[in-house]
Amino acid sequence: MRGFTQRLCCGLFLSATLAGSTSAQKPLTWQEVRAKFEAANPTLQAGQIGVDEFRAQEITANLRPNPNLSLLADQIDPFNGGPPHSTFGFLLASGTASYLHERQHKRELRLETAQKATGIAVSGQEDLERTLIFGLRMAFVQALQEKAILDLAKENLAYYDHVLEVNRERYKAGDIAQVDLDRLEIQRVQYESDLQTAEVSLRTAKIQLLALLNERTPIDQFDVMGPFDFSIQLVPLDEIRQVAVDTRPDLKAALQSVEKAKTDHRLAIANGSTDPTFGFDVGRNPPIDQYIGFSVSIPLRIFDRNQGEKQRTQLDIGRDERLADAARAQVFSDVDSAYATISSNIILLQPYKDRYLKQAVRIRDTISFSYEHGAASLLDFLNAQADYRSVEVNYLNLVASYLEAANQLNLAVGREVIQ
Repeated sequence: MRGFTQRLCCGLFLSATLAGSTSAQKPLTWQEVRAKFEAANPTLQAGQIGVDEFRAQEITANLRPNPNLSLLADQIDPFNGGPPHSTFGFLLASGTASYLHERQHKRELRLETAQKATGIAVSGQEDLERTLIFGLRMAFVQALQEKAILDLAKENLAYYDHVLEVNRERYKAGDIAQVDLDRLEIQRVQYESDLQTAEVSLRTAKIQLLALLNERTPIDQFDVMGPFDFSIQLVPLDEIRQVAVDTRPDLKAALQSVEKAKTDHRLAIANGSTDPTFGFDVGRNPPIDQYIGFSVSIPLRIFDRNQGEKQRTQLDIGRDERLADAARAQVFSDVDSAYATISSNIILLQPYKDRYLKQAVRIRDTISFSYEHGAASLLDFLNAQADYRSVEVNYLNLVASYLEAANQLNLAVGREVIQ
């Protein structure tokens, strides 16, 4: 019995240790979240399989035509009649091998157009990743925002509890009336509500992030960390525009489509040319014991010279060029809009950080001190508390708007220019 008890205590100790280590899982940074996303997201994995399929089509495009082999056994005569003869006396046996020779580099052009199709697929996969990373970063920013709001709600509740404790002592000493204390007690519900709302919002943000990561980690064991702040330093707009033109995968895909259309047109012209078929045959034709022969078959391209494909691919070049121009214009529009948004956020955030936050703290503490010493009314105290909470929440929301605008700018550029 004593040994069983020792083993049971040891097992409970190990279970508690493992549970403690699991619950104390290290919060993930943005780089770690992105790495897990790129490794596990099923949409990205499916897109990569699509790229591999295009690479497999390159093998098909580069294949040579198969040669043809024909075997002939003719003039077998098993019937009676005529001069005496054996069944195989007049047997005609022959074998023919033929091969289609493709002219004007048709196979090379097929391979080139397949390779350019793969390049477009790669750019499409990069654009898919760019879009998905944007959604992931938005969920990550939302989680950071909800964490900051939750910390603020806890701080406000703790501060208000301290104020309540002081005023309960004042009530006992007869400094304030019962109705004033009741109003202070009732006001605490607002801070409790803020705390509960913040906790629910944080759990919801974590659920969305876990869904994007395709993870089943318990919410209480999952956490993220990162800077929740802004920077007033911005790269000049012209530089960001140039980076976007060089980087945006959808623009790259549009330009690659133009080059592929040109290759397709060259292939259509080549397909309109004549391909001869060369043949070689060997056989036996009594009274000739053995013979060999050569042949060339040349299709006469009188009616079908691939005119339709030539015209279609020529029109494709012009269409893809117009689409590339539209994609380039969209890049500039996206960059300019995101840049204007983030600049506006910085203009709004700067006075908050320089003045408004400090002023809100100073007003709250001053009015609280004055109320505790009977120099301010209860209404002034409650208004000061509400103003402080409003300023702090507005600041956190503005920081989140800045980070979302930065994410929007990264999306517009095609890579992270603002961390």
